[in-house]
Amino acid sequence: MSEADPGDAAGPSRRGVPPWALAVAAMLSVQLGSALSVGLIAQIGSAGTAWLRLTAGALIFLLLARPPLREIRRPDLPALLALGVVSGLMSVVFLAAIDRIPLGTAVAIEFLGPLTVAAVRSHSRAGLAWPVLAMCGVVLLTEPWLGDIDPAGIGFAAAGAVGWGSYLLLTQRVGDRFSGITGLTLTIPIAAATAAVVGVPQAAGQLDLPIVLTAVGLALLLPVIPFALEMAALRRMTHTAFGTLAALEPAIGTFIGLIVLHQRPSWPQALGVLLVVGAGAAAQRGGRRRDADPVATGSGAEPW
Repeated sequence: MSEADPGDAAGPSRRGVPPWALAVAAMLSVQLGSALSVGLIAQIGSAGTAWLRLTAGALIFLLLARPPLREIRRPDLPALLALGVVSGLMSVVFLAAIDRIPLGTAVAIEFLGPLTVAAVRSHSRAGLAWPVLAMCGVVLLTEPWLGDIDPAGIGFAAAGAVGWGSYLLLTQRVGDRFSGITGLTLTIPIAAATAAVVGVPQAAGQLDLPIVLTAVGLALLLPVIPFALEMAALRRMTHTAFGTLAALEPAIGTFIGLIVLHQRPSWPQALGVLLVVGAGAAAQRGGRRRDADPVATGSGAEPW
């Protein structure tokens, strides 16, 4: 589908909330949910938080829609299982990262995954420069010359980058078969079961009603509310425009980290965020699919 196709583009809306505002609201919800998860991590650990939040999200989606079990064909199973497992692991490692390093830094490192996917798909040698530029931004964000770098936190965020890039590729395959919320009713329960392997032992004996209610609220912040907002936005804007706008994710993560977690970036770190955002926006220009609807690169569609 080309960008000129009516299904991929929409003119500016004269009434109602503009689509770019819906997309930004979705990203704000994702990063706010991540920041607010820090308190829960302190109580039941990163894996326990991931498991409980994913379980609450799975139950919410199952209440909203019935999983299309009759539509599943045998060739669909590998992609569905892989997407669920990757989603669960990505949630665990990202929460482990933000427990150790600032939220904006973790988001910027994780953003290298979808950025690299977009650069490779540009089929241009020049496009490969954007991940290098983003890596320079990550160096400024981590400030290794200060000597207080957290290797575990950066490692977890890097694992999240691999997970996010894999998530986008798998989402395209699953999205070609199961649209909208129905795909989530299949994959999020698998993600919850994956996180349960390490999450249940970590949270065992520490659960109470306030913790469970907190997890339900966090599940609403991500993925439920962002997914609804993204679907509304994508009905009224091109995927390329959405993906370019979504390059703001590291900057939004830094902003939420400052406001909610009081993580004030230094000037080199602020410059690093700008480099990552600029690289993400530039890489998206050439990262469109030509044979089907593209998945917005680096979007808030990251559901964790």
